[in-house]
Amino acid sequence: MINIRPVSDLRNKFPEIEETVIESNSPVFLTKNGYGTMVLMSIEQYTALTEDIEQKLDEADAVAENTSVRYSASEVFGRARKKINGAKKV
Repeated sequence: MINIRPVSDLRNKFPEIEETVIESNSPVFLTKNGYGTMVLMSIEQYTALTEDIEQKLDEADAVAENTSVRYSASEVFGRARKKINGAKKV
């Protein structure tokens, strides 16, 4: 279940929000004046979310150190679009 709370709860009920984030292992979405403003998650949740990206960036850095081949932004994003569009067709 999605947990949505007003941002004022961050100040007034921090221990309760912290417990919710850690025990449920799911983020808490905070709102201000009825609009989403931020998401709180545990360090473990954040790590799980970004770990693969960090690993891929490290791999790309290693490849870049060992080759002189460089691609323009349009080439990179063009290839990414092709992969995304190809994945949608499957």
